[in-house]
Amino acid sequence: MLLMGCDPLAQTQRSRLQHRRVKINQQINKEMRMRAGAENLFRATTNHKVKETVALELSFVNSNLQLLKEELEELNSSMEVYQTESESINVPMIPLGLKETKEVDLAVPLKDFICEHYGEDGSQYEKEIKELMDLRQAMRTPSRNEAGLELLMEYYNQLYFLDHRFFPPGKNLGVYFHWYDSLTGVPSCQRALAFEKGSVLFNIGALYTQIGARQDRSTVQGIETAIDAFQRAAGAFNYLKENFSNAPSLDMSAPSLNMLVRLMVAQVQECVFEKVVLLLGDGDVAAHLQVAQEAARVADVYSLVFQTMAQPPVKDYVPFSWATMVQVKAEHFKALSHYYASVALCDHDVPSAEDEGKSEKALLQFHATKPQGPSLNVVLRDAEERRRLGKAHLKRAVIQHEEAMRIHSLCRILRKMDILQEVLSFTHRRSLDKYSEIDHEDDFFETCEVPSIHPKTQQKPEIKTPNFSKIRITDIFHQLGPLSVFSAKHRWSAQRRVRLGRGERSFGLTLRGDSPVLVAGVVPGGCAAEAGLREGDYIVSVDGEDCRWAKHAEVVQILKSSGEAGVELGVITLHSPEQGGQGEKKCVLLSAGGDKENTRLKNPSTAVRGSGYLLLWNKKKSSTASKKRAGGTFNLPFTNFRDSEAMY
Repeated sequence: MLLMGCDPLAQTQRSRLQHRRVKINQQINKEMRMRAGAENLFRATTNHKVKETVALELSFVNSNLQLLKEELEELNSSMEVYQTESESINVPMIPLGLKETKEVDLAVPLKDFICEHYGEDGSQYEKEIKELMDLRQAMRTPSRNEAGLELLMEYYNQLYFLDHRFFPPGKNLGVYFHWYDSLTGVPSCQRALAFEKGSVLFNIGALYTQIGARQDRSTVQGIETAIDAFQRAAGAFNYLKENFSNAPSLDMSAPSLNMLVRLMVAQVQECVFEKVVLLLGDGDVAAHLQVAQEAARVADVYSLVFQTMAQPPVKDYVPFSWATMVQVKAEHFKALSHYYASVALCDHDVPSAEDEGKSEKALLQFHATKPQGPSLNVVLRDAEERRRLGKAHLKRAVIQHEEAMRIHSLCRILRKMDILQEVLSFTHRRSLDKYSEIDHEDDFFETCEVPSIHPKTQQKPEIKTPNFSKIRITDIFHQLGPLSVFSAKHRWSAQRRVRLGRGERSFGLTLRGDSPVLVAGVVPGGCAAEAGLREGDYIVSVDGEDCRWAKHAEVVQILKSSGEAGVELGVITLHSPEQGGQGEKKCVLLSAGGDKENTRLKNPSTAVRGSGYLLLWNKKKSSTASKKRAGGTFNLPFTNFRDSEAMY
């Protein structure tokens, strides 16, 4: 069955790419070992001929390593395949490839756990296990659209139930989850389900980057969609950074995630600039000054991203083409900011007093420091002074354009991106044409050095955490019973069969709660006590019919309608948690099988609704979840009572 949002055609293409990555990494590791051995020999030997031979070998190995790293980088820098197919010319964005994973066979471990822990025949759950396996297989190749995102989120939400159903605290099923690093292709393997959750969350963020990159940004709608996608990508990576530590793969380490968040914010800021330019029209002095400040803001955030990429350990594995692209964009948008400043000063007059006041205010707040020459009030009223200042800005723009083109030429991969080359050449040529237009032969003044432009934006980027609660799901293993009782961390007695008859007036017991109904009290000497019911028992069946999901009123109605023969109840008793409270503790380190995130799910067995039911990774120790012990039993609190506790 093909699940909605799955793109099976992508599997062959990405598997081929992943196979090449793995092969290259194996070769790199082999060359690294050879280099380490050669370096040790070079330091240890005193024979000059041996030293010369080893030095020659080291040179050969280093050359091979450089070629292999360039080949790997080219595989990791396939940005063009994710770009929009529109004919409009936009600066390419930087998307992320998805993490790849191997198939995992959960059938045997889950069946064994159901048999051992839940006391049921695991083969009765083959349908549910197959549904889970199909969902995991489908999420490996999500389509690059909203349906693909929903597929990943559905599997992510199901992992909450899987964790609580089958992964006891401090234990595991012996299942290994294999995931490949999205940047280096290096495989990582862990038994912790938290590694699976984190990797899926990373892919949600990566898929958002691909959706944002493929938007047609020649329209306002396309730009707004791209902004939303990049903001949600930043939210996914930030969420991952805050809730995981000691990730085994480099792409999920805190420095990498910090870099990715900043990169997504920068791409949002770039989209905001494009939106402002698209809505500019003819504009006036103030409007063009605003565009220039937007461009300066984009240049600033890309400069920050480049600084982050240049810091160890990120600089050791981030693709060189990414770092070069970010540096090119920083210079490119600096050039655009000075170009639009020149247009504002040279192409627009200030006809009215109202416009003059607005333009004067905008110009006074425009530069980071006061430019050389007369006051800005004089500049605004004197066309020749405006042309002189505009010419200085334009000269700075040409210099920055040329710097962007120089940096671009240093990267072989970027040189292959025709659209980027076209954008850089077009903007450079436009600035040169503008300079020729305003340059007069009788200009004897020396062009002044203009200060930097004060960055400013009308729309600050938001970091939007993915909205998992919008995906309504039902626990695949719903049949096992309510998660409040039937979870991996709880243990209970074997099911007892109790024949309950009615006394002269009542059964002599108190019931409360729903799903399952709890025996809250037993009258000494009453019918229930004589039948063997105890306080703290949970009713899981009535006359052989499963009632783990039955409501309070339903069970009461069955009891009241029983005849003289009475009813047969199936009951269980929860045992106390592990000594010392270890049963509720989870390690916060990803490498040990846990994470930091905590929450409480009120009714986790039903469809997810609203923000209060956001599926997260751990349960919080709630002060309201008090432990009551009576006769060696452990009673769970109920937060969904519909009927008051009453005697029957």
